[in-house]
Amino acid sequence: MFLFVPSQNIPLLLILLIFSLTTNNTTSSLTINSTHEIFNVKQAITPLETHEKIHVADENVQENGTLKLELIHRDKLQIFSRFSTYNKSNIFEDRMDRDSKRVSSIMQRITNGVGYQVDGFGSDVVSGMDQGSGEYFVRIGVGSPPKDQYMVLDSGSDIVWVQCQPCTQCYHQSDPVFDPSLSVSFTGVPCRTPVCDRVENSGCHAGRCKYEVMYGDGSYTKGTMAIETLTFGHVTVKNVAIGCGHSNSGMFTAAAGLLGLGGGSMSLVGQLGGQTGGAFSYCLVSRGTGSTGSLEFGRGVLPMGAAWVPLIRNPLTLSFYYIGLLGLGVGGVQVPISEDVFKITELGDGGVVMDTGTAVTRLPSVAYVAFRDAFLVETASLPRAPAVSIFDTCYDLDGFVTVRVPTVSFFLSGGQILTLPARNFLIPVNDKGTFCFAFAPSPTGLSIIGNIQQEGIQISFDGANGFVGFGPNIC
Repeated sequence: MFLFVPSQNIPLLLILLIFSLTTNNTTSSLTINSTHEIFNVKQAITPLETHEKIHVADENVQENGTLKLELIHRDKLQIFSRFSTYNKSNIFEDRMDRDSKRVSSIMQRITNGVGYQVDGFGSDVVSGMDQGSGEYFVRIGVGSPPKDQYMVLDSGSDIVWVQCQPCTQCYHQSDPVFDPSLSVSFTGVPCRTPVCDRVENSGCHAGRCKYEVMYGDGSYTKGTMAIETLTFGHVTVKNVAIGCGHSNSGMFTAAAGLLGLGGGSMSLVGQLGGQTGGAFSYCLVSRGTGSTGSLEFGRGVLPMGAAWVPLIRNPLTLSFYYIGLLGLGVGGVQVPISEDVFKITELGDGGVVMDTGTAVTRLPSVAYVAFRDAFLVETASLPRAPAVSIFDTCYDLDGFVTVRVPTVSFFLSGGQILTLPARNFLIPVNDKGTFCFAFAPSPTGLSIIGNIQQEGIQISFDGANGFVGFGPNIC
């Protein structure tokens, strides 16, 4: 695990999220140093065959000033098995369904400009943005004294919210629903205050600032805004504006709410502001590995030796983190695709978004087809399998121990090249040895780099200077 020591004169909130599974480490590279690699089929399929119990530590360990929490992947959270909406035998199908709905909502949000729609619910204006299906969870304390809750980690969200009592309608979550009457630090937000003004399309009810968020799949959260204390291990963060949801429904089963890390002012990153300089770094733990993942805040955590790429702002939607993608590579060769395919248009369409809540990377159809066909040429010797769900390029690797596959790379702005480990683009979709090329076509010009392709790679955001860094460390 890699730790970074902050500068003495820069305030720092450092949060590490730790999560462990049981196979070997993966590697990633920022240059194409080979055209092919050996993919271990047996190790990659292990996570689908074993559903080990994940231990959640009761107390966080502090080492050298570093606070540690656990980051838990949605599919591994055993609590789901208690809910009728979760079918363990359909983990893959459920994940792809959530993923498709999230992608549809992101595209709807960008297409609609700022992404907010009048819902017709009285005088309230309802957000059309999708905060995600929640592939990764973090456990934090809410209130004083803190009540531990699982929260969805989402880099594409600009709000922090939690289900609250009294609950007129709440979905199932793994912990008791937060009761604000038991928290001495809970303070409601009045209407016509600076905080309420920062909430997009806020409303007013009985003198309290009201919020409503409607997701593209029909999920929603509705309630009032509040100022509350959040606890990360042994560190408390006071005066955080959160949504206290009294009516909530949808695909957030087991999570108590959502921890938004987006680029807007109401996300946790935006609210921390000068304390962290808009800087944070994360490692999403690779499926089935024994390595550790992390989420860190503060300028002191920005690593030396990372490959830095300029962040691009889309004025239509400040929540998302856009990067410059110039092309795609297969087997060490750049696929002939025009760079214009990946650019943001004058109308704010297109571009390339990095998103922790989307699992599978989406590419515009013209880019995807060329990319996929180049991969098919290099894997012509591997036995094919029928299409599965959103994947049209699958292989029957039953009986194989290892196979030789071409490298897959992203050509980034500034001349950087990110070469992915094989497990980040060939994923098992069942326990019968079927693996699929983990990319899919986008119905619009928008590209989304999902969490499967981000897994195991340290990714850092320097919001103050407008850069995102890849590497140099692995998770």
